[in-house]
Amino acid sequence: MTEVPGWSRRKSPAPEVLEGRYVRLEPIAAAHAEPLFEALCGPEDAPLWTYRPVEAPTDVAAMARDVAALASAADSVTFAIVPTGAEDDGRAAGMASYLRIDPGHGSIEVGSIIFGRRLQRTRAATEAIHLMARHAFEDLGYRRLEWKCDSLNEPSRVAAARLGFEHEGRFRQHLVIKGRNRDTDWFSIVDGEWPTVGEAQARWLDPENFDDEGRQRTALSALTAEARERR
Repeated sequence: MTEVPGWSRRKSPAPEVLEGRYVRLEPIAAAHAEPLFEALCGPEDAPLWTYRPVEAPTDVAAMARDVAALASAADSVTFAIVPTGAEDDGRAAGMASYLRIDPGHGSIEVGSIIFGRRLQRTRAATEAIHLMARHAFEDLGYRRLEWKCDSLNEPSRVAAARLGFEHEGRFRQHLVIKGRNRDTDWFSIVDGEWPTVGEAQARWLDPENFDDEGRQRTALSALTAEARERR
């Protein structure tokens, strides 16, 4: 049995701004409803909602109701993801949440992630998750960060591995979502792994890792694999 010296209950995350080099995470608010509807709910955006438990809002008013519910939720903290590069317009382009917050045991999940098309496969998208992970471990002192997804959601599974999460297993017949069975894959990073995983993410995000055309010099998956070998 492993002791946890000096353990004490951690603080719950608060709705606050998390600022990075490429992105700003803002506590979700009414002002985000219109840009989020624009970024996430066009006719071509239906695949973004395949594995979410709810359907896409059909108009800005419906998105505003969803945003209001997220902003007032007592058991989660949701951020609007706002890319801040020179080519961006400063409007929200995605969402992500802290879920399953357990301050007593120091466990927290990053989930309900949805990236609009202009946010996908960008440094801003990766940095958004990096900021949430860093805040959970370094500012709040949590011991465990979870990532979960439908086992059929291959992009999410690949993203978790790329970011340095370890696959822990599959909960079979875990949920019924939109009338369909969901087996859920669980991933995690724990506090003893975070220094090397966080460093790998930061190395990938460094501007020196990209050439003049914006192409990566070293893939994040290679950096996190290297971090895994150093544990």
